[in-house]
Amino acid sequence: MTLLDKKINRRSFLKVSTLASGGMMLSFSWLAGCKPTAEEVLTMPDEWFEINSYIKIGENGAVTLFNPNPEFGSNVKTSLPMLLAEELDVDWKNVFVEQADFYPKRFERQFTGGSQGVRSGWIPLRTAGATARHLLVAAAAQTWKVPAAEITTNAGTIEHKSSGKKAGYGEMASLAGTLEAPDPETVKLKEIKDFKIIGNSKKNVDGSKIVTGKPMFALDHKVEGMKYAAIVHPPAFGMKLKSFEKSSVTEMSGIQDVFVINVFKDDYARHNFDTTTFPEIIAIVGNSTWEVLQAKKNLKADWEKAPESTFPMAGRDGQTTKINVPAGLENSSTHKEKMAEYITKPGNVLRKDGDPEGAFKVAARVLERTYTAPFLAHNTMEPVNCFADVKGNKAVIYGPSQIPDFIMGALVSSLGIEKENIQINLARMGGGFGRRAYSHHMVETALISQKIQAPVKMIYTREDDMTSGVYRPTYSATYRAALDEDNMLLALHVKAGGIPESPIHANRFPAGAIDNYLAEGWQIESNITIGAFRAPRSNFIAGAEQSFLDELAEEMGKDPIDFRLELLKRAETNPVGTDNDYDPKRYAGVLELVREKSGWDTVKSNFYRGVSAYFCHNSYVAEVIDITIKDNQPVVENVYAAVDCGIVVNPDAAANMGEGAIVDGIGNAFYGEMTFENGAPTKTNFDKYRMIRHSEAPKKIEVHFVQNNEDPTGLGEPLFPPVFAALGNSLYKATGKRLYEQPFQPQIMQMENLRM
Repeated sequence: MTLLDKKINRRSFLKVSTLASGGMMLSFSWLAGCKPTAEEVLTMPDEWFEINSYIKIGENGAVTLFNPNPEFGSNVKTSLPMLLAEELDVDWKNVFVEQADFYPKRFERQFTGGSQGVRSGWIPLRTAGATARHLLVAAAAQTWKVPAAEITTNAGTIEHKSSGKKAGYGEMASLAGTLEAPDPETVKLKEIKDFKIIGNSKKNVDGSKIVTGKPMFALDHKVEGMKYAAIVHPPAFGMKLKSFEKSSVTEMSGIQDVFVINVFKDDYARHNFDTTTFPEIIAIVGNSTWEVLQAKKNLKADWEKAPESTFPMAGRDGQTTKINVPAGLENSSTHKEKMAEYITKPGNVLRKDGDPEGAFKVAARVLERTYTAPFLAHNTMEPVNCFADVKGNKAVIYGPSQIPDFIMGALVSSLGIEKENIQINLARMGGGFGRRAYSHHMVETALISQKIQAPVKMIYTREDDMTSGVYRPTYSATYRAALDEDNMLLALHVKAGGIPESPIHANRFPAGAIDNYLAEGWQIESNITIGAFRAPRSNFIAGAEQSFLDELAEEMGKDPIDFRLELLKRAETNPVGTDNDYDPKRYAGVLELVREKSGWDTVKSNFYRGVSAYFCHNSYVAEVIDITIKDNQPVVENVYAAVDCGIVVNPDAAANMGEGAIVDGIGNAFYGEMTFENGAPTKTNFDKYRMIRHSEAPKKIEVHFVQNNEDPTGLGEPLFPPVFAALGNSLYKATGKRLYEQPFQPQIMQMENLRM
């Protein structure tokens, strides 16, 4: 039974408030000793009783907890139900976990991204669990005719000690589901010292299904009469469809139809945008994936240059603004020329402290460095895909989506179907990293299904995904530091931008630690589609900032960690400005922890070390990377990470996620790059787009968490940005050469003799 099959009433619906708001490596601990599933501990109950939107309990005491957020490998399907289970006070071995479908009337913030899942669910989900426990206690009090205050719970059992009465949750679930839920604001949550589940590692609830190949992904989904579809996008950004020969493929075996769809056209018209220039795409429908892909190879189509256009962009304030899409076929060489030109121009002032211009005028010397990084493709291991069944005024969509709410409006306007009649079922995703935040593939598939009036599964090839996807922007940042005759830091100036956005976070460190500070930003328009990529903006600017601070520390004759700690002490004791985003004491804490855990002050023979630290997604991370040189090539030996993300809900999963972010960062730093020629991506598959390989993963990764009682903050992304500078700084120690351009590997290949 899906969630939509159940009726909602005032008593079963619990309204709770929520907070507003990327390489994967699975360590063997993720699989070792997988706990038995609930099916192996309890038999399925004869009847389930819904306590609230997140919790239902069977008459035998089995508990089903609904995970509201989409799962793409960050383990929210385990960690979020742990919050519910903690406050419900249930034995974890009696828990079933189900993925909730997109249902905003029952679940708020069904969103996986921004490293905000646990942070945003920390209070609401615990409140939902505590409210359910309150109702079970109330049901017992009513049944036993005793004061609720005298009743205790423990691991799914309710007890009134003075009378000797005791019952399992299942015995009270039927009555509890009919009682009036209390005001969430009045529900008391556990104290941290009383946690039994939070802070104790729980194995991935889907672990056994994943390793035994159970169907969990949209690619696994099949229904009677389902057709298959492939999409043909323009071969380059800045091009649109002129014509195509339908007859070139309709006679091929298994092909049902070929037609044009215009994704978002109606949605754009709703905002009064010109849709006559919006690019159309071709859909091929047939009886099997193989047949439609063969037809795609044979399809004859002509394309032409697209004119300049605009499209709507929804801002964080809910307002829609017009974004200009320039005409033309862009080239990476031109991108570099334009960014180099913008470096010399004044930028938009984002923050200014003191008199940085005056400080640079009187400086004894100035250190200036420019850093660049290319476009990056997400390259999730599971290619883009989706299932849709659209008939009449009803639509069922099943596919990978990080933020289903983002695409609902486009589905409504594109299909002409009210949102109450569109059901989005959430599949497990084989990676996301921002690639599945926009879900245009859902609109494509739904339009195809509506056209043929049959269920359809649409699948991108790797080439489709890599050449017509959204990308991490290309960036450039110039840092300047003014030093006096005594080698003291007088001022720091950063000017950074990109195509088509600036990566600057103006109020982050080292802002607030330097008297004279200037941050400027700039951006260049482009028709190449960009979007969120693991730790947006931070994934570049952290590397530039922390590489520059490392070189600045060397210029000033200071240890890299000591230099950062000095700046943070200044920000703590005598901060400059009042808008600083970070807590300098917590920031310093991770540097001190990584210094200890890495043995930073101990010299290791033939090991070259680099350090980096960064704050993003409300969390603090410091990393040390050790490399050696073998066969004239760098080898990453050890990575030490110190993380302050508040209370760690699921330690094993947290460490695994950190390891994945580190491996992903190393791969992108060494190899990640997408380039364009005449608007077309030059890399279409993994034979050209180099990814990190298993043999290149660090020999050892240690992730250490600061122990405190702060509310949980982000984790999926914060360990990613510091990798770039930690690796770059260690490579400098090994090669004697600073690397200012990503990716690193092409520059390393040009070095004849690395240090041995």
